[in-house]
Amino acid sequence: MCGIVGYIGFNQASDFLLDGMAKLEYRGYDSAGIAVIGPENVIKIQKKVGRLANLEAIVKADPNEGTVGIGHTRWATHGRPSDMNSHPHASEDGKFAVVHNGIIENYMPLKEELIAKGYHFKSETDTEVVAHLLEDMYDGDFVGTVRRMLDRVDGAYALEIICADEPDKIICTKKENPLVIGLGKGENFVASDIPAIINYTRDTYILNDGELAIVTRDNVSVFDRKGNTIDKEVFHVNWNAEAAEKGGYEHFMLKEIHDQPKAVRDTFGTHISEDGKAAIFDELNWTADDVAAFNKILIVACGTAYHAGLVTKQYIENLARIPVSVEIASEYRYSNPLTDEKTLCIVISQSGETSDTLAALKEAKRLGAKSLAITNVVGSSISREADNTVYTWAGPEISVASTKAYTTQLVAGLLFAVYLGQLNGKMDPALGEEILCGVKNLPTLIHEIFEVDEDMKAFAKHYGFKSDAFFLGRAID
Repeated sequence: MCGIVGYIGFNQASDFLLDGMAKLEYRGYDSAGIAVIGPENVIKIQKKVGRLANLEAIVKADPNEGTVGIGHTRWATHGRPSDMNSHPHASEDGKFAVVHNGIIENYMPLKEELIAKGYHFKSETDTEVVAHLLEDMYDGDFVGTVRRMLDRVDGAYALEIICADEPDKIICTKKENPLVIGLGKGENFVASDIPAIINYTRDTYILNDGELAIVTRDNVSVFDRKGNTIDKEVFHVNWNAEAAEKGGYEHFMLKEIHDQPKAVRDTFGTHISEDGKAAIFDELNWTADDVAAFNKILIVACGTAYHAGLVTKQYIENLARIPVSVEIASEYRYSNPLTDEKTLCIVISQSGETSDTLAALKEAKRLGAKSLAITNVVGSSISREADNTVYTWAGPEISVASTKAYTTQLVAGLLFAVYLGQLNGKMDPALGEEILCGVKNLPTLIHEIFEVDEDMKAFAKHYGFKSDAFFLGRAID
């Protein structure tokens, strides 16, 4: 999950971009960047790993002047946190700049296709594919090229794109990721979340999936994917700034409970085959022989992740018939463990920085185990230390009580168990298909729970629960 912003108007774009990104930094904070169309219609990109203050210092020292621009504060999904992996990403000819929230699921075959055509990639991200695709497909028509590009990409996304040849507009579109347009006078704003724009305007368009908006200084036009005009209703925001940060929810825990459908969808998105019949883990690319090399599996974790491990143990033993033990990471090192080169050690950590889990991982590797991390943070210490990593795409979790991080750990564990069962032949293929179908339906089922949340609040109140978020969280988890 990342924060994206855009500005077009009569003021310096970088001022709004930096301010808006500061309001969204809770959505992602491993790097940040801006792209502004400046003098002679040249797109100038500045980006820096680390907190937003690092980028602000660069812009202060070297002002990025222009009245049209896009910005991004990142939570890494593809590629470790670094300057080069930071957004925005540009086409090789410098005509296009892109910021992106989401996951381009088919980025790898697109990347291979573009490399074969002679394009050079500077980053490890999925987003850079979009920039090069735009250049490759460009015929002088900015809007038409974007539409054709969207026909090539699969996945979930919110995209903002600028073009040096048409510096009077920002094109933005979304699928399964939020995007809002703030309506001003002589200026307009784009953001992934309302907190970025609430100090500038309270009149907004909330884009729906598949809609494409052309944003200029004096106008916002919204179309469907076929080019038909959509008459959008203005949504007037009556939240205060604090409530806007929480998406209008009373607190972050309730917001993150409602984030779960998207987090679950993002987590299984790249791990279920197109026909729905197989779990796929291209980042592992294991064979039946790889799985046969293990005679046992060890799961180590702390806190909520430990409980996710207990559930994952049931998944693996029932579907792949491999013995699994689950250890609290802080106790593992002192237990004289029976770990050896025939052990697969799975470590689970939301942050990827849990010190006891990291120490347990190092000890298991010292004893000869092969290791696999299930974590939410690309480039984290645990992801770097493990032999292989499976990511959960939950995004930042602000609430202390875990909701979407835990849910996505369960999804990742279940998909991995199906993957093992497929490879060693211990799982009935029909059962595997049934499970994968159920996983794909999870976001819809979670949404159905939200549709009766008022009834659950009333029920909770009747039976003395003080927190509707606690009751709803128990209902989901």
